Amino acid sequence: MAIKTNRRTAIQLGLLLISSMIFGVFSSVPALERSDYLEQLPNLEKHVLTAAFFQAAMAVAYVAITVLFYSLLKTYSEPLVTGFVAFKLIGAGFLFLGTGFLPLLLEISQSAVSATPVNAVIFEWNAEWLRQGRDFVNHIGMILPWSIGSLILYYCLYTTRRIPRWLAGWGMIGSICTVADTLILLSDGISITSSAYMLLNAPTAFGELILALFLVIKGFNDDNRELRGTVNNA
Repeated sequence: MAIKTNRRTAIQLGLLLISSMIFGVFSSVPALERSDYLEQLPNLEKHVLTAAFFQAAMAVAYVAITVLFYSLLKTYSEPLVTGFVAFKLIGAGFLFLGTGFLPLLLEISQSAVSATPVNAVIFEWNAEWLRQGRDFVNHIGMILPWSIGSLILYYCLYTTRRIPRWLAGWGMIGSICTVADTLILLSDGISITSSAYMLLNAPTAFGELILALFLVIKGFNDDNRELRGTVNNA
């Protein structure tokens, strides 16, 4: 019964991971990276609102992923699993927070269209503040705790052998790269549109895709071993 339950959990996790990646793609608004984004947004109302919806959906998926992994690892080291859940929920919270920036930016852009030159400057300032705030929330506030949580998760999976160790090791390396990438971004040493930023995040993205496919196709390594009670003291 436990193996069947874990198999179902593995499939759910795999599908949620894939869904969160798809949601992430549809939550992007490339126009915000253009210098004339304030003029472009009123013409992209449906796109902006759709992106906000998918960002909220991604946050829900992240919470569900966290809950499912917790149900799988809750008998493991309590401090580690608690830390994993805490960091993941903090990241999901920032993602929820970031959802509200898009409708606000859309509202400001629509108001700026008919504004006087003096008011237009104020709208531009407010819009830029919101745009940079959204970048901070999405690319630092969310990604940093989420990646730390992923590092803890992959360590737990590596130790318990619930997935192949090479895959868990890959996940840990990818998480470290993403944490480093985020810290460099925080220090203004890199931009979110640079190829270096994308390159450092690539191991995490590719690793999560492989993990998702592995869980859907093969599931956890329950046939090899169950979580050992002695690991609780690790």
